[in-house]
Amino acid sequence: MKLIIKIYTFLVLVLIATSGYAQDPESKITISGTVKNSKGVAIEGVSILIQERAGDNVTSKDGKFSLSVTGNDVIYFKKEGYNLVKRPALELDNTVITLVESLIDAGDDDDVFIPFGVRKKRNLTASISTIKGSELPQLPLSTLTNSLSGRLSGLYIKQSGTRPGTDDATFLIRGRSSYNSGQAPIVLVDGVERDFVNMDLNEIEGISVLKDAASLSWYGMSGANGVVYVTTKRGDAAKTKVTFDAQGGVQAPVNITSPLNAFQFATQYNQISANSGLPAVYDQTALNAYQSRSDLINFPDNNFVNRFVKDVAPVQRYVATVSGGNSFAKYFTLLSMFKQDGLYRDAETPDYNTNSNYRRYNLRTNLDLHINKSLDVKLDVGGRVENLQYNTAGNGTLLNTIYNTPANAFTLLNQDGTFGGSSLYRNNPLGMLTANGNNNDLSRTLLATLDVRHKLDFILKGLTANAFYTYDITSAYSYGFQQSYEIFAPASGGTFQRFGNQTPLQYKASDFNSNVRNNEFWAGLDYDKTAGLHGFNFSTRLLRGVSAAPGRLDFRRTAISNRLSYNFNKRYFADFVGTYAGSENFAIGQRFGFFPAVSAGWIVSEESFLNKVKAINYFKLRGSYGTVGSDELSTRRFAYNNYFTRGTAGYTFGTGYTGVTGAAEVILANPNLTWEKATKSSIGFDGKFFNQSLQVDFDVFKENRKDLLTADLLPNVIGQSLSLVNNGEAQYTGFETALSYQKTFNKVTVSINGNFTKANSKILQINEEAGIPSYQTQKGFNIGSVVQGGSFLRRFLVSDGLFQTQAEIDAAPAQRFSALTRPGDIRYVDQNNDRVIDDLDFIMTNYSDVPDTYYGFGTSARYSNFDISVQFQGVAGRTIQINNLINSTDASAGYINQFSPESWTPATASTAKYPLIALNNRGNNTQNSDFWLRSGDFLKLKNLELGYTLSSNVVKRLKLNSLRFYASGFNLLTFSKLGDLPIDPEIPTAGFNSDYPYITTFSAGVNLKF
Repeated sequence: MKLIIKIYTFLVLVLIATSGYAQDPESKITISGTVKNSKGVAIEGVSILIQERAGDNVTSKDGKFSLSVTGNDVIYFKKEGYNLVKRPALELDNTVITLVESLIDAGDDDDVFIPFGVRKKRNLTASISTIKGSELPQLPLSTLTNSLSGRLSGLYIKQSGTRPGTDDATFLIRGRSSYNSGQAPIVLVDGVERDFVNMDLNEIEGISVLKDAASLSWYGMSGANGVVYVTTKRGDAAKTKVTFDAQGGVQAPVNITSPLNAFQFATQYNQISANSGLPAVYDQTALNAYQSRSDLINFPDNNFVNRFVKDVAPVQRYVATVSGGNSFAKYFTLLSMFKQDGLYRDAETPDYNTNSNYRRYNLRTNLDLHINKSLDVKLDVGGRVENLQYNTAGNGTLLNTIYNTPANAFTLLNQDGTFGGSSLYRNNPLGMLTANGNNNDLSRTLLATLDVRHKLDFILKGLTANAFYTYDITSAYSYGFQQSYEIFAPASGGTFQRFGNQTPLQYKASDFNSNVRNNEFWAGLDYDKTAGLHGFNFSTRLLRGVSAAPGRLDFRRTAISNRLSYNFNKRYFADFVGTYAGSENFAIGQRFGFFPAVSAGWIVSEESFLNKVKAINYFKLRGSYGTVGSDELSTRRFAYNNYFTRGTAGYTFGTGYTGVTGAAEVILANPNLTWEKATKSSIGFDGKFFNQSLQVDFDVFKENRKDLLTADLLPNVIGQSLSLVNNGEAQYTGFETALSYQKTFNKVTVSINGNFTKANSKILQINEEAGIPSYQTQKGFNIGSVVQGGSFLRRFLVSDGLFQTQAEIDAAPAQRFSALTRPGDIRYVDQNNDRVIDDLDFIMTNYSDVPDTYYGFGTSARYSNFDISVQFQGVAGRTIQINNLINSTDASAGYINQFSPESWTPATASTAKYPLIALNNRGNNTQNSDFWLRSGDFLKLKNLELGYTLSSNVVKRLKLNSLRFYASGFNLLTFSKLGDLPIDPEIPTAGFNSDYPYITTFSAGVNLKF
């Protein structure tokens, strides 16, 4: 942290010094020149601004200008119909300034960031979706990924957590094309592989999603799953701008467990005992006492959810930015604080707090130095400090206790003030929160980048050298208090039995450890040349990357990436990319591969047969084809070597067959291990219609993924397993589209956006056990839930309702999953007609946790000083399993939960939703079957934001540039096919079992600009 502060202080001092120099009134100079268009014709009436300051300087009839400026000023040349040009004043001495006509998709706001370069969208031949940081909702969220939901075509985002500090999301690009687990795209922040989920929203300039071979082959063995490319904000040569955002709000849990009260629980337990052929546990006296709640000491009735889970918890976010610069230095600086409190009640003690609280502090300074006409340097320093707090037992154990402890298990506090409990239930939630200590996980991250570019025009005009170095380090530290408590359970004769031991409060801490250091070095050349109607661009880079951490060997990677681009008349475009990359995951001699791609584009609307169609303002066809790799193999490191282990299960000697401690070879090497190879093809178009009010992008895509890892089939007599082999193949095909429409109607400006992606996967080859029935093979089915190395939860029994009578059971095939089949059990279909229901009756299915369709749409409107925006996210073709949700696994509680009253009994046979619950012989109803599958389709109102901006007259009196108030909500409404099942289709277990509740966020904020 001290290093971060020192670097940050140094940068601030540099900025202050250069800013002061920029304002020196004595360094006046006179500059002059001529402004011409790309054809060399002088342009009259070009506005000339000094660092955006308004003035009356314009070019004369012959395009000439002359004005007095300071040596550190930056001069802006602006004229409608042309792109803006910025030049340092010291470089304008009888200079010719060329203004380029502003073509469609080639304006000042049409930059798209690609690997080590920036392209106008017009010049792109690749399939890339983009969004500006200013278009993302202003929400107090701990992770950025959730704010992207439903906003970019081809990008599927699934919220995977809800607990403060861990409410991250998983995402896929164009679906799933591998049945191994490493399917996440790589995330690059300013060209460097970094985590972006914990960045502050105001750091983000824009986000691009790279989807096809033309944009991904640059990354060689890392790009097969796509790339999310994040760019951060930078300063501009303008007067200093200061912004401040303050947000406050509340989080409210939804779809949380609704536990049974003591009377309901006791009644259910008696029923389940009867189902099991056992006597009732609770007599009528006990049932009456639970129902009347007249003796809570001896017949307790707790609702731990209401007692320990709050209705709301606060969340706050504060952000300040400062930006500006001159001809020598431009800067952007950000400081932010994010605070998210947990939902637990009574979690504060005089000594510590056990709530699930999260705190984060972000800082960033991006500095651009223009040393001279040939040399530019970028120095970026970012970082964050995070503190995640939780109780010693862990959130999972605490929530499991709160959700699943029966209401009548024990009295929370005994009459003498000691913690209650029992021999079966030794976790007291109040004791866990107030007498069991806490943990704080503190992490500090420093991110530094040095980027140097030097023009080599003295060697070859248009040639530039570039060196790029990054140093990232994350340190972890844990501290807190340790303490334990004891419980007292009622025993015979009015006495109490103690369980556990009480220990005094002690402070605990660890040194900073787990220091993870990442270094990347890129070096290369760029060449840019225009010859008449021909344009050429060539880029080449050498990469060396190292990731180091204590207790492990360094991870290393290397690559040489090349890209050649050509355009003719800014109408026809072609790109060629070739990367030679290596990975340490493979044996010597097998580590390097070549990954080529080619793409082309054609602006058809420039042709004579189309340019007179008024409705079509712009239409570009584009296509790409190439190969990308993935070395994320989801297997052990260095799997090309034999794997040895030490333990008692070593070799056996003599006649005792007892394993002797020693080294044993347990997994054979696979020296031929190689990377997954993804051959991607894509064709699409970009169009603008009806005076550019309607924009449509469309792509059709296909990918064949070869050399997927799959289990090798070895005879059991070998006595060892083999590392996975590259014998798998899969494919996906699909299409995607994105639309936007903007129009002004009587002072109301309306914008509509939408995107839609459809992608279907198919397994073409996978090794499977010999002799399986044809209906159990995975070949030809889509890619579903991944467990490990091609092992799927994909085979299900087909259910046929519930048995209602013993006669039905006697007439049906024998079900072998339990010693006893009862009325109320699930009936299964006999797939092979052998009159036996067993493992041979599981069939392969197309059920998948990944949707085949995902989409988003929204609208925004502005009238006068008011604005409103709405965004929806939806998915279809997704399946969820509720077996582990409905079927309790807690034998101590009689397998009872809130869904138990809806289970089968003789009295509820005609209306029961779920099978019979019993204390024994439960195997029939816990099998993976389609009985427990539900549609995971949903449509969510992800975000709603209302804003009001004060009028300029009021703002000026407050000495501000802008003042906006706004209110927003996140995860506001959900529409699904789950009916009255009170779960969230995106995270079904949120608020149940041991998972943190699903959260809705409401907030209000203010944005000030100075």
